[in-house]
Amino acid sequence: MEWLVYLVAALFFVLGGLCVVSIILSVPGAWILLALALIIEVCDGLYLPPESAQTFPWWLLATCAGLVLLSELIELAAGMAGAKAGGSSKRGMWGALIGGMLGAILMTFLIPIPLVGTLIGALVGTFIGALVGETSGQNAKTVRGSMKPAVGATVGRVVGTMTKIGIAIAVWIVLSVAAFWPG
Repeated sequence: MEWLVYLVAALFFVLGGLCVVSIILSVPGAWILLALALIIEVCDGLYLPPESAQTFPWWLLATCAGLVLLSELIELAAGMAGAKAGGSSKRGMWGALIGGMLGAILMTFLIPIPLVGTLIGALVGTFIGALVGETSGQNAKTVRGSMKPAVGATVGRVVGTMTKIGIAIAVWIVLSVAAFWPG
């Protein structure tokens, strides 16, 4: 029955890696990774011996959930800070957020290279969304005056997403190690 522990751990490792990669596609991969760990923890009694019927201690799951929440806050703050540093208005920040999501979805289909189209789409969409947000509305800026906020929002998105991926990788590694050595 020990082989089942390693099979579950190996499947978790592979699926967890896919969850981390899915963050590039704007999928909540870190949350899905935590959900997988929770499912494994709930099902532990079915395949683990009674003396070690816990793969992930609850404190570890709670800590990882806190880290994932922190990564979401950092991503949001980085995007907003980048836009703000560029002198963006609230309208420009909302445009960047909406544009980033739409760009990721549209470019996934327009550039059929896995992950590349989505990543390029998210960045281009963030830039265009911020630009449209800044050049429209009551206090519209010129296109030239909107460039700095648009670039700031795009750089902020990159920094936030890279930080989020880094934290997700750390959570994935910690949980994967715990899966191979249930305690």
